Amino acid sequence: MTTGSRWVQTPRALWCGVIHRLSRVGLPVVPRVVPRSWRSACAVVLCGVSALAGLLAAPEAHAVYAIAQYGEPKYPADFKHFDYVNPDAPKGGTLVLANPSRLTSFDKFNPFTLRGNTAPGVDLLFESLTIGSSDEVASAYGLLADDINIAPDGLSTTFHINPRARFSNGDPVTADDVKFSLDTLKSPQAAPQFASIFGEITRAVVVDPQTIRFEFHQRNRELPLLAGGMPVFSRKWGMKPDGSRIPFDQLAFEKPIASGPYLIEQYDNGRTITYRRDPNYWGAALPVRVGMNNFDRIAYKLYSDNVARLEAFKAGEYDAMVEYVARNWVRRDVGKKFDSGELIKREFPQHNGTGMQGFMLNLRRPLFQDVRVRKALDLALDFQWLNRQLFFNQYSRIDSFFANTDLQAKGLPTPGELALLEPWRAKLDPAVFGPPPKQPDTDPPGSLRANLLQARALLQQAGWTYRDNALRNAKGEPFQFEILDDSGSAAQMEPIVATFIRNLQKLGITATFRVSDFAVYQKRLDAFDFDTTTIRMPDVQVPGSEQIDRFGSKAADTPGSDNMIGLKSPAVDAIVSALVHAQTREQLIDATHALDRVLMHGYYAVPHWYSATHRVAFKRGLAWPKTLPLYYGAEGWITSMWWYAQPQPPQLQAEAR
Repeated sequence: MTTGSRWVQTPRALWCGVIHRLSRVGLPVVPRVVPRSWRSACAVVLCGVSALAGLLAAPEAHAVYAIAQYGEPKYPADFKHFDYVNPDAPKGGTLVLANPSRLTSFDKFNPFTLRGNTAPGVDLLFESLTIGSSDEVASAYGLLADDINIAPDGLSTTFHINPRARFSNGDPVTADDVKFSLDTLKSPQAAPQFASIFGEITRAVVVDPQTIRFEFHQRNRELPLLAGGMPVFSRKWGMKPDGSRIPFDQLAFEKPIASGPYLIEQYDNGRTITYRRDPNYWGAALPVRVGMNNFDRIAYKLYSDNVARLEAFKAGEYDAMVEYVARNWVRRDVGKKFDSGELIKREFPQHNGTGMQGFMLNLRRPLFQDVRVRKALDLALDFQWLNRQLFFNQYSRIDSFFANTDLQAKGLPTPGELALLEPWRAKLDPAVFGPPPKQPDTDPPGSLRANLLQARALLQQAGWTYRDNALRNAKGEPFQFEILDDSGSAAQMEPIVATFIRNLQKLGITATFRVSDFAVYQKRLDAFDFDTTTIRMPDVQVPGSEQIDRFGSKAADTPGSDNMIGLKSPAVDAIVSALVHAQTREQLIDATHALDRVLMHGYYAVPHWYSATHRVAFKRGLAWPKTLPLYYGAEGWITSMWWYAQPQPPQLQAEAR
């Protein structure tokens, strides 16, 4: 993507595999292990390979070391390490990074509450019962759990906790802690996404000190992975010496008590933080920890904006940078240190789906209620010009909420898709039953002029006409709206937005670019107080409960939810329900295709663009495994799997702290 846009990443996507960022803007967590969830580690367990599909059909339940939502886990019970790590990677050194998001300061360590800005890297502290691999779509291997037992009816899953698992204070991880974590995350004191994502989990039952059973509302292939991917923390986090407890939503700089491989060593003024690898970390020898967590320390320095961050990198203030701005990659990530080889640029291929990034239109504003208006705005964005003039032809246009995956709708609806769409035919645009819409094109024989003429016709149909030097409705009110951004990325977005605004002016539309500091920006988005802003909805290889929070009607009225569009559609609610409860991969694909068709024909966003590679600049001496993961975020890959090929001088390590 071209900018550090607001990420809308739900907890389900975060926790059900390997660590990614808790990427609501308010919960900025650097991606730990790729592609998109929290924990990384796998216990050696007794039983052989068994798939979730097989378990749900089995006449009796039995414990396994790993599960897969569809098919079977890739790795056998006796595997030594993941294929994409270097098991012999040397340990040591300090890795210094900059802002992993548009965050410019932090005021808490608690990533599970809505208010405030979470320190980058806190994902280094937390783990879950299971963890996925980065070369599989949806599997889960034991981490805190050393076996998994799915009931024959699929209505519960029982996890046995590894007796070696320890929190950072030395306490054993117990079933009571797991239950406490679930109850807390589903409570009003946690961010609202958690109650939505874990809503299908009825309760957690303590069977014995080392055994926890999750009970579900109904049979759902996703739920065992969802339960296993839930973050776990100690009941003692926030407990005072007298036994009283600080309310969870008031935990700020109380250091989390969790089981991850790193500890908070020091922090300063909400601008810097250093994590130290725990010398007593309980899981270092687990197969999915082998070859990971190679740095003795990981430090973050937060800069006021992207310009300052880039100049600091070129001055050698930190060690690695993922570049999201094509213009910077070509023209600004240059200089003497690049010429000398002290700083290196490299593009790494990635197979992640694209997800959706775009100018998201807030349907809570009456201005955007008419689909013809939304389509007209889409026609006003000249991607081909932007790609030539600003992006150096490094991008392709996003044309789906699930682009570059088999979940993207193509051609005419299949019988399975029609079964989900037909009950809602009277309430859906007839175009939904045809092919997906194509994004506007200005390359010959297309042109911006032709697109704007089409946009003008749509606006006239919607009751907007040009008079008195502006586009006005029947009441004489002008068509005007605000494009909101934060100060951290405004410099990168300004030329893009300015081009879009010029095209809108040709239609008589007045759009303004409003820049707020990060804290104000976050509060406005949490309260849905915006007209449009850049939103990034990361790809999810196996969509599930996070779609409820992104597109569900209930979430539209829940402050802080991920339904930034404000979408309220019974048809979408029904399709998302079918998606969440799909029993086969084919059913999942049909439901996702149907959802994609409805969303794309709704023109709820003006789609942006994507790159097929991760652009990374880094200091000489850093190294990475020969085999790349299939699905990964660059930041998490660096922190979890890279290492220093040569020892750092002691003075550099001291300066970094």
